[in-house]
Amino acid sequence: MKPKRQITNKSIVMTAIIGSLVIIAMVTANTIWSSRRTDSATSEAVSEVSSFYLEAMADHGAKTLTNLIGSNFEQMEKAVAFIAGEDVRTQDDLRHNIGMVKTLLNLNRFALVDDDNIVYTQYTTYTGRSRHSFLSEETLSDRIITTVSPYGSSKQLCLAIPTSELTLMGKHFKACFVLLDISDIVDLLALDDEGRTSFALYARNGGNLSDTELGPVISNHNFFDALKNVVPEDVWNENYANFQNEMHGSLTFASEGAEESLYYAPIPETDWELVVLIRESVIQNRIRDISKRTQRASENQIIFASTAILLLAASLLLMLRRFSKERLDEEKETSRTFQNMANTDAMTGVRNKFAYTENETAINEQIRSGEIQNLGVVVGDINGLKYVNDTQGHAAGDKLIKDACALICEYFKQGAVFRIGGDEFAVILQGKGYETMHETIDALNAKVERNIQENGVVVSIGHSHLNADDSQLRDVFERADQEMYERKKLLKEMGAKVRI
Repeated sequence: MKPKRQITNKSIVMTAIIGSLVIIAMVTANTIWSSRRTDSATSEAVSEVSSFYLEAMADHGAKTLTNLIGSNFEQMEKAVAFIAGEDVRTQDDLRHNIGMVKTLLNLNRFALVDDDNIVYTQYTTYTGRSRHSFLSEETLSDRIITTVSPYGSSKQLCLAIPTSELTLMGKHFKACFVLLDISDIVDLLALDDEGRTSFALYARNGGNLSDTELGPVISNHNFFDALKNVVPEDVWNENYANFQNEMHGSLTFASEGAEESLYYAPIPETDWELVVLIRESVIQNRIRDISKRTQRASENQIIFASTAILLLAASLLLMLRRFSKERLDEEKETSRTFQNMANTDAMTGVRNKFAYTENETAINEQIRSGEIQNLGVVVGDINGLKYVNDTQGHAAGDKLIKDACALICEYFKQGAVFRIGGDEFAVILQGKGYETMHETIDALNAKVERNIQENGVVVSIGHSHLNADDSQLRDVFERADQEMYERKKLLKEMGAKVRI
């Protein structure tokens, strides 16, 4: 018989070394295989995340601009109705009233046009046919949206509506319009975006309206001129046709060794396209940062035994989860801070008109889907603000606005209060606030009537609730607004000060 081979320290060491090398080789091979799979999965994730993110950003931006345009048209109609009801006999009277509607309705560049194409603003008059193309028509039958480029100034969006029944100073006025600086619109979009993507507004022919840069390839050039050398002709033709037909679309192309993806959405009635672009490397780097940390952890595992590898992996996983949670919490807090700044009225501390517009969009979707049955709207308007401004100064007027806001908030504690104009507030009531709406309004009206005798704050209140045939929040608002004006007349008869 052959003698049995003894197990020596040397053999144990060699076994340990060989076993360690085998484990290291297996871990290394697994690391390489996992890394390749991670790279492949990262590329797929980048493409899917980019497409979803860009589409959401473009559609949100398009809705924001559509709401902005619709809001301005509504305010213009209110301005015309207000001026038509005033006793305007001279140009000074007209300029005074234009100044009032600009302040009260936030219409910064509001103007009226008579049948001779003379444009009347708060400070001057001028011949408008050469400046505004829509004035070449003898009569206007519908609202008009055009883009203008005044000499020496940034591009502007011109919104016009006919005023066929408006006669002032013995003259017939055929239209009114407002001018919105496109740079201000860009600032509004940038507030939501916070610099995560590149975006620009384009005309139908590809001209850059916003003067913002859309990545290194397109930059601030004509959209289609810049794309001619980077995409195939059939792709170029398809996207050109989409612009002409006011359609959505997307595009991916190579730029400086990386891919850039963009998505565009039309802005209804404007002949504009909002284009949002992101370099896929931005998302890719963020995803691969996590991937590389995991890969480095796997490489470190090679020099440890199986138990040590498992412990290290578990430790790194816990750290990664904690780091991701802290980073997510920080991003949420930062996002909430910016959102609160954008949605808060600086003077009163309640939510502003921009916040109301966002709430209106969300509520309209719920109305259409049938998710809301009980909803109330209260519209409030301060009596005597102009009287206080004229007799006691604007500081006293600002205090009156704050006191009026405090009065409204005191009674509508269970409602969402918004300041939507200079002296105008809106309250949206749901749940408990809706159930107690009538009692709350009665209590507030009683307080206001006492204030007339005590020289306190006087606020005219109107309200309405959602009916079965209402299709949007504006239907409820308009009824409440009309009731508010009736209340204002009544309070005037009771001795309350008014604006005029």
